[in-house]
Amino acid sequence: MPDTDRPDDHLPRFAALVLEVVDQVPRGRVLTYGDVAEYLGEGGPRQVGAVMSTYGGSVPWWRVLRADGTPAPQIADRALAELRAEGTPMRPDGTRVDLRRARWDGD
Repeated sequence: MPDTDRPDDHLPRFAALVLEVVDQVPRGRVLTYGDVAEYLGEGGPRQVGAVMSTYGGSVPWWRVLRADGTPAPQIADRALAELRAEGTPMRPDGTRVDLRRARWDGD
């Protein structure tokens, strides 16, 4: 989770698109890195992850997860705290999100 907040007009095009999508994800809902790429129709999970790592501090970064419903290890504690505070549906083990119930469909 970065601390970089850059104006949109200075962001690379793909980064601006990723951040725009992530900023739309409602409280208590999530997307995977791959979902973001699929929604945009370009890039892939690694490219989305790179954008989030570099520029994601100005959007609800904790709402973007790995494909298994877990946050990236380096941000897991903070992300899980944010997700729980928002009432995001979690798996029984409490360390990952229940993607079947929490995945945002983009509407």
